[in-house]
Amino acid sequence: MDYVSALLPPVVMAVFFIGLIRVIVKTQGGANKAKEDAAVDAALARVEGSRQASPNPEA
Repeated sequence: MDYVSALLPPVVMAVFFIGLIRVIVKTQGGANKAKEDAAVDAALARVEGSRQASPNPEA
């Protein structure tokens, strides 16, 4: 019975890890991809805009 208690935690972690990988793979692409790309583009535009608006102290 000790071997069951020794093997249970790694097996449970492996099952959860496999589930996590499946969720990550399933959520790549499709309708979510367009939303994620738009969010990243908006964030990059905000960063670039703030970079251009603030004066460069090294210049």
